Amino acid sequence: MQVILLDKVVNLGSLGEVVRVKDGYARNFLIPQRMARRATTHAIAEFELKRAELETAALAKLVIAQTLAAKLTGMTVQINQKSGVDGRLFGSVTTADIAEALTKQGFAVEKAQVRLEQGQIKTVGDHAILVVLHTDVVIEVTVAVLGEHA
Repeated sequence: MQVILLDKVVNLGSLGEVVRVKDGYARNFLIPQRMARRATTHAIAEFELKRAELETAALAKLVIAQTLAAKLTGMTVQINQKSGVDGRLFGSVTTADIAEALTKQGFAVEKAQVRLEQGQIKTVGDHAILVVLHTDVVIEVTVAVLGEHA
């Protein structure tokens, strides 16, 4: 299926490009998330009329993400979890825990924006994680996991 992208999509294309994707990817993800629209002649003509409007909206999102990134860069988030004597956690620190801790500190971050490249955190100590605020804005934040002996 051919779709016209209404936003920049990682590994696919940027705003305004007409790309060919699998039908299920378009119907189940891109179109419901309002990232793309079916590329008909009518839709392409309508997109060209709204192009400037969509580009300014995309630029505004990027600026907001960059200002948030400037505040978050080099930040350390502390999370308390129950742990054993050997430093291993009972359970793990997940993306939801990290997003909640960042939100409590006044930064609007959703759990889908937090990336744990090594998987869930299961030990006490400092761990570097990635926060994807925008497709072009990815920052590193340190998570300090403090153990509470049970």
